Amino acid sequence: MSAAFDPVDFLDSAVRIQSHEDVTEMRDFLVETLAAHGADPVVDDAGNTLATTGSGSPHVVCNTHIDTVSPHVPYDRADGVIHGRGSCDAKGPLAAILAAFLGYDGDADGGRLSLAITPDEEVYSTGAAALDLSVLPTIDSPTADYYVVGEPTGLDVCTAAKGRFEGTVHLTGRNAHAAEPASGVNAVAAAEGALAAIRTFDAERDPHPDLGSATLTPTVIAGGEATNQVPADCAITVDRRSVPPETAEGFAAELERAVDDATPDPVGVDFVPTERPTPFLEAFATDPDAPVVRHLSAAADRVTDGAAGAVRPFTAATEASYFAPAPTVVFGPGVLADDDGPVAHADREYVRVAEVERAATALTEALDALLG
Repeated sequence: MSAAFDPVDFLDSAVRIQSHEDVTEMRDFLVETLAAHGADPVVDDAGNTLATTGSGSPHVVCNTHIDTVSPHVPYDRADGVIHGRGSCDAKGPLAAILAAFLGYDGDADGGRLSLAITPDEEVYSTGAAALDLSVLPTIDSPTADYYVVGEPTGLDVCTAAKGRFEGTVHLTGRNAHAAEPASGVNAVAAAEGALAAIRTFDAERDPHPDLGSATLTPTVIAGGEATNQVPADCAITVDRRSVPPETAEGFAAELERAVDDATPDPVGVDFVPTERPTPFLEAFATDPDAPVVRHLSAAADRVTDGAAGAVRPFTAATEASYFAPAPTVVFGPGVLADDDGPVAHADREYVRVAEVERAATALTEALDALLG
């Protein structure tokens, strides 16, 4: 009989494993851990590690990722705190998720609980984009009823997040000698109108009740080839943080129209989304009254004596957007930043041991209540 799963022991080992350039060793450790505790893990063609237990309804998926950003930050543990790359983003949440998954008995009267641990959330999320739960035995549907996404939320329950789109506005004019500017069409000069359109793009839009206002930020501009020539080309790259119900496709079309209206007629306008192998991360928002929200918030509130469990938005983009519109929440131990500055993705990344344990307890209780 295998020993009971200890999330802190798992995390101790996981943070020591480098997974910023290659997740193979970390995935092998995850697969071995699941197998040692009686699960039957599957690694699909996209590199996702999947497992399932139970057979009834509802079907809940717990998701997080095993990759980290660069560079690797060495492991250290002192005074009840684990330091190192991935300690809070997202191996701490993974440890809590594994405790809940391996602690679920999955009897005939309960619902189904599945794991979907992805390999590259920090880059293009190819695993999440390709996720199909029906590769697991006895599962017919590629999707589930509810999703819990493990990220550092300080044990609050996050029900919404902005999307992130990126692309470049291309302005096209006609070259001419700078001594005869009227004979050309100056694309760089047209950037003045384009930037005004970008600045006022959201002026008439109401903020989202949970996420606030969308943002549109010009980040890179380039144009012209010679100092004595009217420039025929100018490119402005923008970063978009969207709110529902805006989609990437709708944003692209609307921004192109706005810039075209704000620039002289002879200037050509084309907005080209940044090329990537997976869809952009769209904004999502889950109803705060959804059962997954209520159960998890109540459990987090109880295990922290009221210090956590608040229902709020998440401030970073996650793979949760690939799982909506199914009710989806983001939850886990650790924080993105504290009073001293950045934590996740920073060289001081850490998670508190007690918070990992409380997260595991809260998840276990909430999933037992949700799954029946």
